[in-house]
Amino acid sequence: MQLDDVLADLSAESADLDLLVGGLPADGWATPTPAEGWTIAHQIAHLAWTDEAARLAATDPAEFKVELQKAMADPAGFVEAGAAELISLPPGELLTYWRQTRGELPVALRSVPSGDKVLWFGPPMSPTSMATARLMETWAHGQDVADALGVQRRPTGRLKHVAHLAVRTRNFAYLLNDRTPPAVEFRVELEGPDGETWTWGPDDAEQRVTGSALDFCLLATQRRHRDDLDVQAVGAEADVWLGIIQAFAGLPGKGRRPGQFA
Repeated sequence: MQLDDVLADLSAESADLDLLVGGLPADGWATPTPAEGWTIAHQIAHLAWTDEAARLAATDPAEFKVELQKAMADPAGFVEAGAAELISLPPGELLTYWRQTRGELPVALRSVPSGDKVLWFGPPMSPTSMATARLMETWAHGQDVADALGVQRRPTGRLKHVAHLAVRTRNFAYLLNDRTPPAVEFRVELEGPDGETWTWGPDDAEQRVTGSALDFCLLATQRRHRDDLDVQAVGAEADVWLGIIQAFAGLPGKGRRPGQFA
């Protein structure tokens, strides 16, 4: 997948979320979301802050290292603190700021020299991987907003980016949970929104994951509990992975309760 293709899908994902929040009254931004202690305003503030952090990482690595040191000093609270700085903005100004940060990010990522990677709070990433990560987060936090508003979103082919990132970060999830990543490759077979099959890994792998692409992405972003999803594991290691899977950087998340969205 080329950078411009991912950026186009990121723009579309952001636009869909913008439609959800753009028409909210001011008090609607205070609506609680499934993320404990976070309102809709927190969700958008987090996206805006993270888009700005990604822009800084792509354009000024030395300055971003300062932010990275702050994150290492407070890994549990750094991200929430960043979003909290923007919560005091009136909803209209926060929305405008998010539109600005997400609009500047593609220019920044395209400016990264060929072959260079962008520093991040997890492993350094190529510009394409960074754009994929921003799409994943936009989709995941958009899910929180949709859940808060009682909106059922239509899944799209853009989920393939989220699933791909989850597969690519398998070993990262193991390391985050103080486990040794398996030496063997896994086979992942998912049914996309339009009935197509998305696959990763060798056909003959003994460790396998199958199911709905939407449900796999909800699990990988920890927006639903595994018990409530159509995702199956064959093999002990595949089963372990589904218990710790995490497509986002940072400390292991708490996820959601079983039956929370029944």
